[in-house]
Amino acid sequence: MSSKGKQKEKRKRLLFRWHKQDTELTILALPTTIWYILFCFLPMFGAIIAFKNFRISGGFLSNVFNSPWVGFKNFEFLFKSNDAWIIIRNTIGYNIIFIVLGIVLPVLFAIMIGLLHSRRASKVYQTMMFLPYFLSWVVVSAVGWAFLSFDKGIVNQMLVSMGSDPINWYMAPEYWPYFLIFLNIWKGLGYGMVIYLATITSLDSTYYEAAVIDGASIWQQTRFITLPMLKLVIVMMFILAVGRIFYTDFGLFYQVTRDSNSLFNVSTTIDVMVFKQLKSATVGMASAAAFVQSFLGCATILTANWIVRKIDPDSAMM
Repeated sequence: MSSKGKQKEKRKRLLFRWHKQDTELTILALPTTIWYILFCFLPMFGAIIAFKNFRISGGFLSNVFNSPWVGFKNFEFLFKSNDAWIIIRNTIGYNIIFIVLGIVLPVLFAIMIGLLHSRRASKVYQTMMFLPYFLSWVVVSAVGWAFLSFDKGIVNQMLVSMGSDPINWYMAPEYWPYFLIFLNIWKGLGYGMVIYLATITSLDSTYYEAAVIDGASIWQQTRFITLPMLKLVIVMMFILAVGRIFYTDFGLFYQVTRDSNSLFNVSTTIDVMVFKQLKSATVGMASAAAFVQSFLGCATILTANWIVRKIDPDSAMM
């Protein structure tokens, strides 16, 4: 065997040799792997429910195997329903607004906080903005009811004290798109801001020192140093957000609106519709809607990543 062949064989042996570090890393990754298998991969078996007339008569497996196949019949209601356009419009429309504002505002606030000289003030602002992220939508719904209740709400009491008529907020759909957008941004702003702020604080300070020496203003430093350095993180967050454009926060659209029928046209999304279908025991139809969500979400994130890779290969996720 030639020396070149021997070197190649040696490289192969080194490549497939199991080291102690490999064992440690495998044990470290084991809990996460088990979690993904149990809660992400095994549930994929339930996707066949979307193609069956699911009947509840015994155990789960017996129900799945004994329920008759119906093909794509469960998918018809999603596209032939009179409310299909409203549901899809709400889901995609709200998410487009959430994606745009969910990138612009966190980046803006992260840059502003990053420019603060006082570390104590920076931590206080971060804590105040991050705190809403940990609140449950049930809590937010209760606080919203305290403000918007027709007879005892704080807002209506203020309106009455100023000589105006009280407003039945949960029967007035024209106000709720603004409420829902505000609450979504208010709750998620701190989380997004922390991600961008962590990137900003990790940037090499010598870039800014050189810019100051050259006479660059704060705006010029932000435009030519901070934003270009944030581009990779912004693109990654954008791709991940686009991948969930067919999903909405169930708590926001169901709990906060208190499932008011008067707000159907502005608050019903695919997730809310799936939940209501499950309440009426049409499991196959609800599963079909969730299947469409997953398929379109996967297609969307792959398409977004493909477009990004064509424009800027270094910013793509894969």
